This record gives sequence, structure tokens and C-alpha cells, in this order.
Amino acid sequence: MKENYQYPLDFSWTAEELLIVVAMFNAVEDVYEKGLAKNIVEKRYAAFKTVVKSIGEEKKLDREFQAQSNYSLYQVAQLLKKSDKKILKLEVR
Repeated sequence: MKENYQYPLDFSWTAEELLIVVAMFNAVEDVYEKGLAKNIVEKRYAAFKTVVKSIGEEKKLDREFQAQSNYSLYQVAQLLKKSDKKILKLEVR
């Protein structure tokens, strides 16, 4: 259920970079809300990492996003690395 919250974005990013980051946050929401194909999450995360290169910046965005949405970019990234399932799905804790 998408609530009224804002994605943590850096407005120094280009329009294309903003779209890439938003697509990743959308993927995180989908993993929690209905499940999402692993290959889609992989592609979006790989693109996301071309914009957000540092672990520190990724952690900062994750904290901000999780504080507003209860969805964790980190947990989705961990599931992506460890799961052999075709559909990734997480429950909000």
C-alpha cells in the first residue's frame, strides 16, 4: 500500500539518474507489496548502483526511505544476493 511519503532523492542527479533511483524504490515497494521477478530487481539494482556508487550513500538513502515507508532497500538487496527464487517477496517487520 503506497502511502504519502517521499523518496529520498539528491536533486544534483540528472533526470535520468532520478528515474533510475525512483525505479529502484518502486522495485523495493513491489517486493514488499506483491513480489517482483528477481531479474527485474537485479536490473534495477545494477542501474541504481551506477548512480549511488558508495555504500555510505546507499545506507543513508536506505535509512531515510525506511524511516518513511518501513521498506528496506538493504533487505531487498540482501534477498537479491541470497535467494534463488524467481520472485522476490518480503514482509514488513
